[in-house]
Amino acid sequence: MYPFKATVLAAALAATACIATAHDKSHQGGITTPASQAVQAPFDIVHTKITTEGNIATFHMAVSGKAGALHPAKSGKLAGSEVFSYVWPTSLDPSVVGFEPKSGILAFAVTSHPDFDDTPLFDENGDGDPNNDGDVWHSHWVVLKPDAACGKDALKVVDIPAGAKPKLPKTWPGLPILIDSPGWSPSFTGGTVEVRVPFDDIGAVEAGAFDGVSSALRVNASVHNPLLCVVNVFKVASGNLSLPGKVNR
Repeated sequence: MYPFKATVLAAALAATACIATAHDKSHQGGITTPASQAVQAPFDIVHTKITTEGNIATFHMAVSGKAGALHPAKSGKLAGSEVFSYVWPTSLDPSVVGFEPKSGILAFAVTSHPDFDDTPLFDENGDGDPNNDGDVWHSHWVVLKPDAACGKDALKVVDIPAGAKPKLPKTWPGLPILIDSPGWSPSFTGGTVEVRVPFDDIGAVEAGAFDGVSSALRVNASVHNPLLCVVNVFKVASGNLSLPGKVNR
């Protein structure tokens, strides 16, 4: 387990996670977390789970407000721009989705960022231009590691050094970081965001553990290593990023 900034986790630790017993069937299993008035409702995680059916894994997160209602403000430039995200950190090895084995923490994320587009193969807003829809919520796989350059105990999306040629997924968007843009579309319904993700090795997913995080990331002002840092953690489902969630439980 890699800690986030201690100051941010202090508030999150007050929210004790437990195995869900909610009356709403869609919120059974996984991790439930008490609502918090200290967190903006669209990012106030109250339930997180991953379930499978056939070769499909469904990533589910519920918040106390309307999921996806808030987007980052557009700054007009890449450097220093913000990314809002709903994230499922997992215990899965990054090789499950095509990255180098043991290269960091594999996380699935649903993100919005109006100042750049990192899904060049897909046209999320349907206007015929695949390069102008970063603000539309979309999905990624990312590999995370701590980096002091992002702040004390903070995480970043792992950078690819100049000249390095690591193993990458086929839908890697060309950025010099360990990110994949697979095109799985998130579905927002009221307080819930869900994404259905197909896997070749669903057994590896079913053996995994997970957590839930809502957060903001920022592109480094120099647009250089580190390129993309986690700068603000809104809420951690478990309170301490201990990955207590078990798939299908």
